[in-house]
This record gives sequence, structure tokens and C-alpha cells, in this order.
Amino acid sequence: MNPVVGLDISKGESQVQAFVDKGKPFRKSFKVSHTLDGLGLLVEFLDDVQKETGQKPPVILEATGHYQTPVVQYLDERGYLLIIINPLISYKAKSSSLRKVKTDAVDAYLLCELYYKEELEPYKKRGIQLLNLRNLTRQHENITGVMIQTKLQFQAVLDQVFPEYRGVFGDLYSVVSLLTLQEFPSSEDILKASDETISNKIKELCQSRSIRWANEKALKLKEAAARNPFEKTVYQSHILSLGMYINIILQYKEHLSRLESEIDALAKEIEEYNIIKSIPGIGEKIAATIISEIGEIDRFNHPKKLVAFAGVDPSVFESGKFRATQNRITKRGSSRLRHALYMAVRCAIRDCRKKKTTDEILPRNKRMREFYDKKREEGKPFKVAVIACVNKLLHWIFALLKNRTIFQDIA
Repeated sequence: MNPVVGLDISKGESQVQAFVDKGKPFRKSFKVSHTLDGLGLLVEFLDDVQKETGQKPPVILEATGHYQTPVVQYLDERGYLLIIINPLISYKAKSSSLRKVKTDAVDAYLLCELYYKEELEPYKKRGIQLLNLRNLTRQHENITGVMIQTKLQFQAVLDQVFPEYRGVFGDLYSVVSLLTLQEFPSSEDILKASDETISNKIKELCQSRSIRWANEKALKLKEAAARNPFEKTVYQSHILSLGMYINIILQYKEHLSRLESEIDALAKEIEEYNIIKSIPGIGEKIAATIISEIGEIDRFNHPKKLVAFAGVDPSVFESGKFRATQNRITKRGSSRLRHALYMAVRCAIRDCRKKKTTDEILPRNKRMREFYDKKREEGKPFKVAVIACVNKLLHWIFALLKNRTIFQDIA
């Protein structure tokens, strides 16, 4: 016998269906909740299947983001073989039926049938360190995205209150700039205050700078207030919104700083991180993202599989005598990994600053720049050449991680 148990995962519960062999369902389908009691009932059912067939059944399920996490962890700790498949594979299998039926019970049934039709690879557990690093880098990306939206909303309000404030400080979003604006949110407040009061306040907010610097900023602030087209603040709601956005941005900056220190500390303990960082053009943040998204390199036995995982493999379309010549990349892999690799290549092919001793301009990564120039000379458009470089970079990463060696650039 060749038993299997299919789980259709949803939020907080799963639909269970078992087969003792191909085309032979075992009992009726039922639901279990993602609690200790519910998962305990699932294990009891798995034991019944094992007694019936004499074999420990593998469990097949779809990847559903984080919903399958409690089930996977619970069953993995008890030694069950797990097969987690891409939802696209199961969707294609379901679409092969002429009948239009969509229920959890049918989905669990079809997962069991898929087990007998396809050669599916078992789930490989990932290391806790790399998963922690992946969670931190993804959280950093999410908070950065939210902060960018908050900054845009902040700028919209600032344009209606004090547009001339831009340029007073080198960085509008520096801590001293935001706190100064919070203290003096309108041109009225600035013009009423004395130069000494403003200067002392700026010096208090940024004690690392000199009093001369604070006096210069106070003078700039006064000049900006005099140029401000909004002489009086009509809408107090704008002032309130401005203060709220400043507090939110400052909190996000604090959270990102803490995340960056945690990522840096965790990444330094991982050997693969230092190997990837040895490639010119890849910095600390990008290296941490790449290694956390790739995970254990042992999951891939060929560089082409790593390329497909990143979703930069070319799509193929042929029908009869037709052969498509303009094929886009599949984009079916990790979008975060793909974005990090794209940024790494852009940095690698960029020219370094001129050295003081010579006027010669050198690329950051000579090997990558040579390959990029070759593709451009062949007539490839910019983005096509960059994606070709991403493919090349993935082959390098695969070789370096497999051989545990650092990158050697052209001398």
C-alpha cells in the first residue's frame, strides 16, 4: 500500500482526506482546528491510517503563507514526512477537471490524487537562524514601505503649512529637523520667537554640533519663515496632522534602527553571509536579504533551480511552427530575492568614484561589468542585460556557497 493524507489549509482550520492507495479513499473527509486538541485529533487519525496500511503516511499540503505554520511545526516535531507544494501546481491539477466544483473537501481529495500523479519533493526544514534573519529582513522591508507612505503624507501637509522649510536642514527627515519643525510648525511661531531662542533650541536638540552651526540654522529658519506664502495658519488641523506624522516617522526610524542592529548581529553569525558579502556590489543589507531568502543552498542541486527559485528564468512559448522570440522572465519565484539581486547588479556595474592619484574610473565589480558590457555590445536593451547579469550572479552565488569560498575579482 502507498498511503497519503491531504490537508487543505485555511485560516485556523484544515480539511483532512486520506487515501490508503491510489484511488482508494480512507473514511470520510473531516475538519480539524489549528489548536492542540485539533492537531492531536489529526495525529490520532494519522495513526489509524498507519495501522490500516502498515506504513507511516506522508502529508501533502499547499503553501499558504503563514497559515500552515502551526500544522507543519506540530507534524515535523513528530517525524512525519511533509510535502508542501506550490499552489500553482495544485491549481493547474484542479483545472484539468471539466466539473466546476470548489470546496475544501474536494481540494483535500485532489491533493491526495496529485500525490500519485506527480513526483513531488519532500519538505526540507530550514534553519532557525536563517528563518529568523528572513523574518527580520522582511519586517524591515515592510516598515520601510509604510514609512515611505507616511513621508509622502507628511510632505503633502507640509506643503500646505510651511513649504519653505525644505532646505533649512540638509536632510528634511533628520531627527533635529523633525524635532525643530515640531517645536516651530508655522512661520508665525518662528517670527514671534527670538533668534537666540531658536538657536538655543536647535543646539539643545543637536548637542553634537557647535553653537555656530545652530546660529546658522536659526538664521536660515527665519529667512524661510519670511518667504513662506502662508503668513497665518488657517487650518489648525494641519498643525495637528504635522505633529502626528512627525511622531510616527520618528518611531519608524527608531524601529528600523533596532531592526538593522538585530539583522547585523544575526547575519555576522552566519558563514554564508560573509561569503556573499565578498562579491563587490553587495552590501550588508542586500547580503542579509539574499542569504535569508535563498536559505540552505543544499535545497538546490543545480544553479538553474536557484535561478528558477528567483523567478528570473525565461518563459518558453511554442505552438506548432511558432517559436516565441521575445520571452519575458517567469517572475514565479521570490520577489524579494529578485529585487535584492537586481539592486546588487545595479551597484556592481556602477562606476566607482575617481581615485585621488589617477583619473581612471573603475567599476565596482570588474567581472560583472565585463559581462554587462558584452551583452550591451550584442545589442541587448538595458534591462535585458541587467537580468542576464542577475542570472550570472546567481550562478556565482551557487558556486561560492557550494564550495565555501569567497569571490575573486579581476585584479
